[in-house]
Amino acid sequence: MEINYLRQERRPELGRKYTGKSFLLSPGEIHFLWWFIQGSIMFPSTRERLRKAWGFCGRHAWGALLVEASFRHGYMHGPAILYEDIMEKALLALAGKSWLKRWQIRMALRPKGPCLMCEMNYGPDSRATARPEIIQKGQDPTEIKKFCQRTKKYWEQMVCGQCAESNSLARCREHLLREADRLSAAEFKEHQHFIRQIYEHICLYSRSFRWEFRGTESPEDEAALISAVGWCSGWQPLIAILELEK
Repeated sequence: MEINYLRQERRPELGRKYTGKSFLLSPGEIHFLWWFIQGSIMFPSTRERLRKAWGFCGRHAWGALLVEASFRHGYMHGPAILYEDIMEKALLALAGKSWLKRWQIRMALRPKGPCLMCEMNYGPDSRATARPEIIQKGQDPTEIKKFCQRTKKYWEQMVCGQCAESNSLARCREHLLREADRLSAAEFKEHQHFIRQIYEHICLYSRSFRWEFRGTESPEDEAALISAVGWCSGWQPLIAILELEK
């Protein structure tokens, strides 16, 4: 029997309202992510778990990106490769699906596993023995805010209207899953277009880390990483991160 991880693990994230201070990562979360970006993100078994779960939950997906940007000075090689893989899954999941067969859409969008960090009980109260400078660096939103501001022109059109409480027709995966039964044919095609657009640009961004393609990425390609994380895990945490003061 398939376990509905959306209901058991992810549902509390959906619709959660963060403020800047409430989003601050705990020492335990930062310590885990600091080790994670050293290479664990590239382990095949880890990648497969993240692929099945559509990445992390909202808090940990954006937290991971914040930590990566902070320690790597905005050099997002690992996340670019990971989300190229996940967005390929998204593209294939909806390709050839009929909007009339809503159950197929729901099945395709549901996670097949829990958030890796939540399953390990990492959360706002997690403690760690990491050096204070590591914790301080991991809570510094400067680099991720620079990255977002530089690329905002291209990712802001992808922000889920439900997450942002706006009139945008764009939807993150979780809200798209909630609204699958009400989708029209035109709306479904528009969502397929959004996903294809994200995938095509994140492929170019990921490719730009190869030596022979260095320097070929555009701000629109970089923005696809923000769009991919938002589509997979929701946008509310990013809104909170952008409110954080250094």
